[in-house]
Amino acid sequence: APLYERAIAIGKKTLGPEHPELATDLNNLARLLKAEGDLAGAKPLFERAIAIGEKTLGPEHPDLATRLNNYAEFLRAQGRLRDAAPLYERAIAIG
Repeated sequence: APLYERAIAIGKKTLGPEHPELATDLNNLARLLKAEGDLAGAKPLFERAIAIGEKTLGPEHPDLATRLNNYAEFLRAQGRLRDAAPLYERAIAIG
């Protein structure tokens, strides 16, 4: 996690807080935190990565579909199927 956190800090400084590459780093750190059991730390990172993707890449971009799917999987793993289902559906619709 420290290396991802460092990459995110550098990305914010050099690319700006809304850059698509920063969203990728946030998504990757969220997945790592999920794997480590830090669900509270992962949730806002998934949400931020999606927000950046929607804003910078648009609602139909394949990278956004990946982030939606990752967040849906995070929610599903917690038994939050009703919250996960629309995210899966959006990801599938994007293709």
